[in-house]
Amino acid sequence: MEKEGNEKIDKQARAAAMRENLLVKRSEAIIIRKIVGIITLTFGVLLCIVALSGFLYIKSALKPVDAGSDKEIKVEVPIGSSTTSIGKLLENKGVIKNASVFKYYVKFNNISGFQAGTYTFTPSMSLEEISQNLQTGILSQKAIYKITVPEGYSLDQIAGLISKQIGKPKKEIVSELDNKELLKHFQGQYPDLLTDDAFGSRVKHPLEGYLYPATYSYYEEKPTLEAIIDPMIKKTHEVLIKYSDKMEEKDVNVHELLTMASLIEKEATEKADRHMISSVFYNRLDEDMPLQTDPTVLYALGKHKERTLYKDLEVDSPYNTYKVKGLPPGPISNAGESSIEAALNPAESKYLYFLAEHGTGEVHYAKTLKEHNELKAKYITDKRK
Repeated sequence: MEKEGNEKIDKQARAAAMRENLLVKRSEAIIIRKIVGIITLTFGVLLCIVALSGFLYIKSALKPVDAGSDKEIKVEVPIGSSTTSIGKLLENKGVIKNASVFKYYVKFNNISGFQAGTYTFTPSMSLEEISQNLQTGILSQKAIYKITVPEGYSLDQIAGLISKQIGKPKKEIVSELDNKELLKHFQGQYPDLLTDDAFGSRVKHPLEGYLYPATYSYYEEKPTLEAIIDPMIKKTHEVLIKYSDKMEEKDVNVHELLTMASLIEKEATEKADRHMISSVFYNRLDEDMPLQTDPTVLYALGKHKERTLYKDLEVDSPYNTYKVKGLPPGPISNAGESSIEAALNPAESKYLYFLAEHGTGEVHYAKTLKEHNELKAKYITDKRK
């Protein structure tokens, strides 16, 4: 009996030991699975980060070095240069961001036949433009004439600049710029830029605000109007590409952005904070208040005046922001990149009014009409009569 009892105790002990051993192994297995899971997850996250970083780097390298730069860079491409050596040369000169990305861009797009010679590039050129120039052998030339389009110029004023260069009447140029066939051509070239919003029935000039302010060089004695305008539209497209993500984030389309930017451009003085002016316009829109900005009235009148009169504010036009709430049908001028950026990044404020001090150009802001009138009495002699 005692022997049987001892055997029973031994069996129970062995069973208990086995159970304990099994529990230990299960615990170890769980820990190992957790460790493996953590390592796998960590590796996966790191892989995603590396992949995303690589994607963003390549995406950035495919864009122009500086979309707003007109700086001319001379590049000498020796005879027999390989794509790799040309890429390194362009990177060293500051024409492209990355030689390797350029090499693979050329290879992926089956581009070949680059020609030797002295080229003139700018940091605003895309890889496509640079490749085309190298293929066609468009070498360094001296411009026959240049057109400098200042910030804040309207289509009518730009037509005046073109008129002086090509000797065609300004009215005729404006008429051609509004021509449906020409507009259809440009919309086909830049469908993401020139959307149907630019061709609304209330829009005065479809290309208003789409002709970027910069200096343009021309190498033909008698270029067509299409050839003169194309680089201006192209430049607008290149500048806006940089802000595509921000536009999507703020749910703003191209036409709305250029319209708001044009208002900021026309109201900004040298001492003005464009982001603050932007905030005033957005605050008024949020409060369902008319924007009441004088430049829109002058645009509706088709006049350039030092001061807007009270009678001018009565002009019957969808561009008159004293009578019509919301943004006008379209831009009232071109806008520089600083105004475009401000239109996407307004300052945080509660201001609903602003005015520029006579003489100094200093801009003063107010939250209420009472405060605005006090500032007006202090800093402005009202000549609206």
